[in-house]
Amino acid sequence: MQKQKGFTLLELLIVIGIIAILAGVAFVALDPLSRFRDARDAKRWSDVTAVLSSIKIDQVDNRGPYIYGVNFDATAAATVAGNAYQISNASTTVACNTSCSVVDQTVAGANDCVNLSGLATEGYLSTLPVNPNGSGSWSSALTGYYMRKNTNGSIVIGSCDAESPSTISVQR
Repeated sequence: MQKQKGFTLLELLIVIGIIAILAGVAFVALDPLSRFRDARDAKRWSDVTAVLSSIKIDQVDNRGPYIYGVNFDATAAATVAGNAYQISNASTTVACNTSCSVVDQTVAGANDCVNLSGLATEGYLSTLPVNPNGSGSWSSALTGYYMRKNTNGSIVIGSCDAESPSTISVQR
């Protein structure tokens, strides 16, 4: 009689069980949900930095102090220092206060938009960035980012969403 070599069913089940336990431990240790959150927050940081840098480069190219309305849509000219305005590229009025509440300022009015699509058409940005969808539902008309000009002339660009405990905003 010839004896066949191979694994028994019990041995196979034990190995599969060990592999499943190791995979479960690795999955919990890697925590993919927080990795996705971190990736979206990293994109938000990148976007707010890019928008603020493009505004400052536009300021330098136009040889002077940055004033709302220069090279931007007419809605930017009516902005009030200290108020937050959601960044948009809409040519018509949209409800800009949709789900944009930030720690230091709430975009309160439905007309509190600022159209910064001129940054893209003038070549300072490839496209106006859109916040990766977290709690809000963002589009090019409602980007999920806000802009505020402080009374001292500095500009703040921030994200309406942040999945980490810290607020995502840059100021120059």
